[in-house]
Amino acid sequence: MNKKILIVEDEQMILSVLTKKLQDSGYDVVSATDGESGLDLALKDNFDLILLDIILPKMDGITLLEKYNLAEGTKAPVIILSNLDDAEKIHESKERGAYDYLVKTNWSLDDVIQKIKETIGM
Repeated sequence: MNKKILIVEDEQMILSVLTKKLQDSGYDVVSATDGESGLDLALKDNFDLILLDIILPKMDGITLLEKYNLAEGTKAPVIILSNLDDAEKIHESKERGAYDYLVKTNWSLDDVIQKIKETIGM
């Protein structure tokens, strides 16, 4: 059975490219384009990993992360994938339970896939 990843990302181009690359790597991918629907999906289903942007409509990624980690049940590792290269946001994300924090401009798509494989295998 394939590992299942939730991507919460509002930039359609990034979402499309990430989804295709992850599917080509053998993962099942579910996506949300805003924080509220991302949180709903994260709480309703068991994912092996969540890729989460911080700047999102309806609910930001930090709030989503906090609510997700406060909810009952098994937790998937959450990797923040954001354009924000901000030490305070990185620290805040880790404090709220993020497994890792990747700045989009510092990581190639292949690097992101490799980080996912290191985190959950495949």
